[in-house]
Amino acid sequence: MQTHSLAEKSVMVLKVGGTLLQSDTAMAELMQTAATIMADGQSLVMIHGGGCLVDEQLQANGMTSEKLDGLRITPAEHMPIVVGALAGTSNKKLQAAAIKAGITSLGMSLGDAGMMTATTKAPELGLVGEVSPNDASYLEFVLSKGWLPIVSSIAISEQGEMLNVNADQAATALAKLVSGSLVLLSDVSGVLDEKGELIQSLNRAEVKELTKTGVIAKGMKVKVEAALEVAESMGQAVQIASWSQTQQLIALCQGKTVGTQIQP
Repeated sequence: MQTHSLAEKSVMVLKVGGTLLQSDTAMAELMQTAATIMADGQSLVMIHGGGCLVDEQLQANGMTSEKLDGLRITPAEHMPIVVGALAGTSNKKLQAAAIKAGITSLGMSLGDAGMMTATTKAPELGLVGEVSPNDASYLEFVLSKGWLPIVSSIAISEQGEMLNVNADQAATALAKLVSGSLVLLSDVSGVLDEKGELIQSLNRAEVKELTKTGVIAKGMKVKVEAALEVAESMGQAVQIASWSQTQQLIALCQGKTVGTQIQP
């Protein structure tokens, strides 16, 4: 694969997770699409969560997990399991799918090479982290090689504490770090209205209204707020789309709109 200068096209940051990681077929299709996009000279960074795997592993260890405003409360005793599920199993599953699709990839986490500054978010959430962009040089090196960075949402604080970062929020920090475009892929085609119909475009005022009426709630609320933050700070729309319609990503690279556009 040729190497491309990052100046050619803005880097696309793809956030994946959820039930995608439970379907080998879906992962294979996503990586095939990623290979097509990369062959066209588009640099990609993939950031993932893996809530379903975390739940499975916690359950297997006799633990249950609660959420507060769509964020997973992470007590210290859960952390080894969360790290294993995200930085371990989830990361390697995606890497295996990438290799199978002919992509040279690198499995990494938010804690690598000073990419992010990480702190704990709020005492009531336990070891849940908040990250801000710090040093892009490692990612830039990986992208200059034409490789795919696959980043798990585990961060490490300056005190050496491992932290569980919400993957949508991690994706916003990565998009800012590489000044890239952001696509949040989820189990649904985008933000849906009260009738279950796709909403094509949303701005802050509309998001506020739909949150107030409960149409946007829980995990989607976290996702939309993360998207708004990037849209407003970088002055460009952020897409929320479905990983099950991977062809949409190719359309996106061609400048078409897919899913729900969160407007600055």
